[in-house]
Amino acid sequence: MPKENAFLDSIRKIRAGDEQAATELVRRYEPLIRREIRLRLADRRLERAFDSMDVCQSVLGSFFIRAAAGEYDLENPEQLVGLLVKMARNKLASAARKQYRRRRDTRRQTVPSDDLDRLPGKETPPSEQLRYQEQLAQVLRALTDEERQLAQLRSQGRSWDDIAAELGGTGNARRMQLARAVSRVVKELGFEEADAGR
Repeated sequence: MPKENAFLDSIRKIRAGDEQAATELVRRYEPLIRREIRLRLADRRLERAFDSMDVCQSVLGSFFIRAAAGEYDLENPEQLVGLLVKMARNKLASAARKQYRRRRDTRRQTVPSDDLDRLPGKETPPSEQLRYQEQLAQVLRALTDEERQLAQLRSQGRSWDDIAAELGGTGNARRMQLARAVSRVVKELGFEEADAGR
């Protein structure tokens, strides 16, 4: 199977909730996300306040929820890497802004810096996989019937143009409708501080 076809097949499986595909994505991309986070933690105060694994899990949680809801149009691994790096930067920037707003004295916090260098596990712990699945189920329940239908059609691998032909409107309008809906619900449910990939 050509590389691009294998990648698209993997994304389709993730949208459908395939745990093995999700585990493989974590195994392959978690080290890259954590490296990006550590590079961004050049400020020693931030390094003491944040653990790269926590930020990484937040990125992956957001990605899986939004991918399963059909939000992302990814055609190759390079696009996925770009998205995950951008999400990591956004998550860390959001957390840093929150930290500074609170005007906390991070010098008093005692997260050892060597915790940032822990090797990631070979796969997402079952408890994390279960948490992602539960969060996705909550997101899907909180969508309106029309929004849920969009998510279901996307999880079947349908293109936005096909969905628009069936339901009306344009592919771009339907894509934006679902993106806004997922952002709204994720915020309402308190799953993330900032919009994940924007």
